Amino acid sequence: MPRRRDKDHASGPIAASQRQLRVGEELRHVLAQLLRPGELRDPALRDASVTVTEVRVSPDLRNATAFVMPFAGANAGEVMAGLKRSAVFLKGRVAQMVELRQVPNLVFAFDAAFDNAARIAALLARPEVERDLHPPPDDDATG
Repeated sequence: MPRRRDKDHASGPIAASQRQLRVGEELRHVLAQLLRPGELRDPALRDASVTVTEVRVSPDLRNATAFVMPFAGANAGEVMAGLKRSAVFLKGRVAQMVELRQVPNLVFAFDAAFDNAARIAALLARPEVERDLHPPPDDDATG
């Protein structure tokens, strides 16, 4: 029987279940281990240092999106192409290392969170924003 969804959740994203979070974290650890430099034969990945920041698993646990960031963003396009080529191989290796009834299909996405954080930090450091964040003390409030 399918789960009933509340009307309140129909317009927004539904939070991931504990199982999705647990499987995603397990996959993140395994992928981080598999993506260490020297572990893969693909030329784009052989010497690349790739950070797996998050793995989001679909509610049916059949698909997983791994958000990755090449070290310092170097050769991002090349690394992403190598990950796409190696997705089936990596799924097979994950299947050997993780006890799941069905290993999810892996899709790799570039994680822009670091770029977004740098952009937000730069915005917050602007003088006009800095002034709003730290207003001068109000002299009239002391009397």
